[in-house]
Amino acid sequence: MAAPAAGKVVYEQDGIFIHSSTEDQDSLISGILRIIEKDGELVVEYKPLEDGVDLSNMLYAGKDSSSVVEWTQSSTEKTQKNAEHQHSCEAEWDMINTVSFKKKPYTNGEGTSNHVHERSKWAFFFNVIDLKTIKIKLEGWSLLVFCLKDETSLPALHFHQGGSDLFIDCLKNYVLINESLFDERVLIVSNYNKALSQSFENLFDDTTFGLVQKFRKDPYTTTMGGFSKVTNYLYDAFRGADVEHQQRPAAEMADILNEVIPGLEINHQEEPGFEVIKRIDLGTKPDVQRREPVSVEDWTKNMDTEGRIQNVHDLKQRIFNGGLCHAVRKEAWKFLLGYFPWNSTRDDRKVLQKRKTDEYFRMKLQWKSVSEEQEKRNSRLRDYRSLIEKDVNRTDRTNTFYEGPDNPGLILLHDILMTYCMYDFDLGYVQGMSDLLSPILYVMENEVDAFWCFVSFMDQMHHNFEEQMQGMKTQLIQLSTLLRLLDLAFWNYLESQDSGFLYFCFRWLLIRFKREFSFQDVLRLWEVMWTGLPCQNFHLLVCCAILDSEKQKIMDEHYGFNEILKHINELSMKLDVEEVLRKAEAICFQIKNCKDLPYAVREILEVIPDTAAPAAEICEHRALDTRSPPNATCTDELQPNPVPNGRDGKSGRRETAPHVYKLAHV
Repeated sequence: MAAPAAGKVVYEQDGIFIHSSTEDQDSLISGILRIIEKDGELVVEYKPLEDGVDLSNMLYAGKDSSSVVEWTQSSTEKTQKNAEHQHSCEAEWDMINTVSFKKKPYTNGEGTSNHVHERSKWAFFFNVIDLKTIKIKLEGWSLLVFCLKDETSLPALHFHQGGSDLFIDCLKNYVLINESLFDERVLIVSNYNKALSQSFENLFDDTTFGLVQKFRKDPYTTTMGGFSKVTNYLYDAFRGADVEHQQRPAAEMADILNEVIPGLEINHQEEPGFEVIKRIDLGTKPDVQRREPVSVEDWTKNMDTEGRIQNVHDLKQRIFNGGLCHAVRKEAWKFLLGYFPWNSTRDDRKVLQKRKTDEYFRMKLQWKSVSEEQEKRNSRLRDYRSLIEKDVNRTDRTNTFYEGPDNPGLILLHDILMTYCMYDFDLGYVQGMSDLLSPILYVMENEVDAFWCFVSFMDQMHHNFEEQMQGMKTQLIQLSTLLRLLDLAFWNYLESQDSGFLYFCFRWLLIRFKREFSFQDVLRLWEVMWTGLPCQNFHLLVCCAILDSEKQKIMDEHYGFNEILKHINELSMKLDVEEVLRKAEAICFQIKNCKDLPYAVREILEVIPDTAAPAAEICEHRALDTRSPPNATCTDELQPNPVPNGRDGKSGRRETAPHVYKLAHV
């Protein structure tokens, strides 16, 4: 049957039955089930049939005062007119975006067939964003029951001739569907893909006045699905004096955020290994100084005649202390990211690059050779391409490497991201990944090298983009744990303002501060963090350093949830990377000098207190006290990535409080 006007049918099957009476088999209602794309939205539609005639045209959608769409019988005059014209007139829809479904009692109109009315009243349609669960039952055939978010259950659809799996498979192209943990017959529907993608889009837009103005001008069309609730919330937040301030309960805000990004709702008390962090005297933060970047001369003198890197751990310490000069980055980043092994020779690396080049172009050919007809039947690849093209056109366009139309840098950015979809098709492309690739491509200036370095970086960041968002949830919990240790008063203040979950740090963690610092500062920050020093999860201490700098203003000005969110967003491009790194390292010293460090914190940073030193090998950092317990050494054999001494013997070297860094059990 013909698709509704202005709608694209993506799934259609007839011979789908509703059993209007369990006692009378002749009461079966036969109909047609469709999934339709309408104006960027997805609608599931069921229309009963009578001798091949679509009877749902006799119904229209009426909108009540509570924005609930009800199916109601048309007037007697309209029904008689439809019958006279053999139901040929078009259905009149009062509202496309159905919120929920309700059956409304009707009275048969004079001259209208009772049989026709009995069948037509079972027609329904709903927007997929309102779908909560799908119940599956088997009765010799499969039947599906749709339950909407307002707990309305629609009539069971019986697939006498099969095909329910095809329907579910088609729906999975648009929404996330998982089995319930409690009942395998229940499928949980989440509009994750569109909502998350759109949430990224809004998180990545300009975060100063651009963000505010965007929401003020058009808070609705810039969002889709569940994220509109967050948009409206932020819109209210930024209106300031235009509306009376209303504080949102923490539970409500958590529900809204969890709807947009499933899995991010956090309950510390339910997390395994939860440990109450009591007030602990950490002492003062030591004074930490940064060094000059590693020069070309510094880099080359650590390479033997065959090209092997020597004194790897000392070199990593130097990079952590001062970063790299730009001339070294193209080569050094390949080692830091794990593309090149540290102990490889020049010849080894040439062989590796040749092999990796062949592998890259084989994957690139896979998507390059897909015809238009093939792509029409591959919705995931089509969606990946569309999203990549959209993001590439707005990634770092003010940077000379990517500015202007038809820029070759943009073409490479696009091609690498498309090839990554072939490399990891399950993950594919998620908004934010272009931000992680852009600096790497800028430094490498080579398609193949940039791809494999990006692959290595994504191995670290993969958990940030996975569907269940468990990686992001874990990091937010860890960050909250660290902040409670460092400044319980500040954390308590944030908690009192519904901000204890630190959701405002989401973008920081998601793309490793890519939008918070200038482009050149991001290069410095990333190479420092890639050393893996001075502890694991150093990026969380970077978050703590930024918050430490802003806490006084937030508390003195009595910022509420709205103001905290706005203030954190407006820090973008105003942060000094060297100052942040100094403070983050000082915080690391401060934490590791603590004698009564909570287990949860030791686990996050892989810290073992001094009292455990006799059972471990100790690698010391830039500290005044160089004590080592008996039998403690720092060797490559005992520890894969030991932290080196780092003392270069030069005069003027700063001295700090005694400190012990990462420990590895013998």
